[in-house]
Parts: sequence; C-alpha cells; structure tokens
Amino acid sequence: MFARRSAGLVGALTLALALTACGSSSDSGTADTSGKENGTRVFTADNGKVTIPADPQRVVATGYAVPTLIEAGAPLVGISSWQRGEALMSDEDLATYKKLTKVAGESAAETNYEAIAEAEPDLIVLGVPTPVLGDIDMERLKSIAPVVAVGPTVPSQWREVSRKHADAAGVLDDYDEVKGEYEAKAAELKKKYQAVLPQLKLGHVGSYGDTSKGTFQREFGGSWGTSVAQDIGAVYYGKVKKAGPGSQSVSEYPSIEELSDSLGEADAITYSVDPDGGVPESVQYVMDSKLWKNLPAVKKGMAFPIAYTEAATYGDALKTLDAIDTSFAPLLDR
Repeated sequence: MFARRSAGLVGALTLALALTACGSSSDSGTADTSGKENGTRVFTADNGKVTIPADPQRVVATGYAVPTLIEAGAPLVGISSWQRGEALMSDEDLATYKKLTKVAGESAAETNYEAIAEAEPDLIVLGVPTPVLGDIDMERLKSIAPVVAVGPTVPSQWREVSRKHADAAGVLDDYDEVKGEYEAKAAELKKKYQAVLPQLKLGHVGSYGDTSKGTFQREFGGSWGTSVAQDIGAVYYGKVKKAGPGSQSVSEYPSIEELSDSLGEADAITYSVDPDGGVPESVQYVMDSKLWKNLPAVKKGMAFPIAYTEAATYGDALKTLDAIDTSFAPLLDR
C-alpha cells in the first residue's frame, strides 16, 4: 500500500512502519488449530486473536498480502492496488493481478467497503502496518468477514509477514515451495561469492532520497536494498546515527554534503535501480555529485546497481538474487 519513490510518501511510510507486527500463536508462525473441527481456527494478528475459516474459499487481500497471495495461488475474490510490485510479478501473476477486482487503492484510506461486501469474502487479509489501521473502518470490515491484519515493521520483515499472510489464507504449501527455491538459490550464490563478498564493507544508496531537500538515502542492513544481498553474504557496515522506529532504524537521510562522511569507508557501494535498469532521480542526484565521483569505492569501480529492491515475496526476491548475481559477477574476476 505504499507508492515507491514518491518523496511525499516517505514520511508516511516511515510512520507506518513504526509499530511491531504481532506473530501468530505458535513459534512456527502458524495459527492455533483448536476449533478446526468446527471449520475454524484462531489466528493471532496485529488486531488480536481472530477466529477465521480453517480453509478459506473467498479471500480479499490488501497491501503486502496482495503479491504473496497471488503468488501462492490463494482463492482471491478482491485485492487492493499494488502498483509498486507490478514490475516484479511473473507474467502469470501480473495477469491474475490485473484480472482481479480492485476493492482498495494504494492507501488504506482508499478502501471501498461496498466493493468488499459485494465480493462476499469469508476472510479479509490486511497487509498493512498497525498505524495504518487507523485509516480503516475495522468494525465495518468485521461485519463483512473475519479480518486478519499483519503488516511489517521494517522492510526486511516481508519474509515473516508474507508467511503469516499465506498461513491465514491456507496456502502455505505453495508458499513454502517458492520459499525453498529462493533459499536454494541464495545458498548457491552465497557459496559462489564466499571468497570475495563477506570481506567487503558495503554501503547502499537507496531511492527514497529527497532531491528537493538535498538529501540522499543511506541504507543499512535489514533495509529495502540490502536484505536480499545479505542472504548471500553481503555485509553492510555501520548503523543509523539517530535510530528511530520502524524503517528509521535501518536507513537515514543525510544531506548530499555528508556523502563522503557517510560512505567514505566503504570498500564497495550498491545502489537501487529500476527493474529496467534505469537510475531513479534520487539516486542519479547522488551519482552526479563530485563527492560521489571522489568516493574511494567509486574510483576503484566498486559501485554496483541492484534492481528489484522492492521485493515483498520470495518470488520477487528470486529476481533480486538474479540481479545481484549479474551485478556482482565482476567481483570474481578481481
């Protein structure tokens, strides 16, 4: 439910990621199955313990739940818009996404309750952070169907959050299949780069910088542009100077004049690019700076683009791994 690279939405996104999403009632992330003999089970979500169908047949999904449940083949009857993830979807998933009835827009405030009611769901899965729930009439939704709300606290938490979405919708088998593919690919690449990657101190320039304010985004471990690379052994050094809640704990927005102080110690720098390889305006702003050109890592040709940094599912992240592999390949020749 968040638009990418819109400077006006950065503050809202940061606020939205401020609170901690609750897990489900067991250590594995699955719901309590007591009551399953009655065709229901109890699921612990951000909005408390919710009695949901044990085998949902008509699911409405919003926010982060949209790409996960499309990918896992959930029985969806309505979704919110998820424009930020369209470029990451497979052709088949994109076709499904376009075909499904849109019952909400890009923000929680754009929820169409009449459209949700007309879809006659037996389960509603809200993939939005807890603070955003204030923009939703939960009582109205609960009058339509049981509501499970599970959202991320930091960008890298898409892994845990997506599993809970799949669990609630009853599609863990398909979900785990794709998860297994990702983990196998990540392990393969970790072995491939084990002699060179872990020894490097990396920094990352993200695409949430605000050029109008003369700032850039420095991302640390666990952020949008770094977490998948970390799965193959990348080490992002440093930490946020003044850590705040949510995403403020894994990224910061220094002025462009602070570029040398921020990334001067990096052995290598990665930076976010669009799925087609294009450089976002906020990143190009950094690369056009004389300070960028004088960074030791840049002078040594150790700056690497990473596409698909908006991954929110394991299927998405497989594309991120491929993009990272292509970008890091020159490291093996050094």
